[in-house]
Amino acid sequence: MALSSAKKQKIIEEFATHPGDTGSPEVQIALLTFRINALAEHFKAHPHDFASKRGFIKLVSRRKKLLTYLKSLDEQRYKKLIAKLGLRK
Repeated sequence: MALSSAKKQKIIEEFATHPGDTGSPEVQIALLTFRINALAEHFKAHPHDFASKRGFIKLVSRRKKLLTYLKSLDEQRYKKLIAKLGLRK
């Protein structure tokens, strides 16, 4: 369920805006998206796992706040990121 360090490093490298970047909104949103997708798969197999659902909702909320922040900061970066992650249609 948790991201392995190798997989996490790969995601960071893919979405980083500069070398050594781990805190930009793009990287944070990408990491949250991969965690959210993993939890969504978990809930398909375990629909009654209500304790994990609370954490899942918190992750979705945090990602939404970061997306709103990125959109207000730079709309081009926002559009590029959602296209790359396939979030909005």
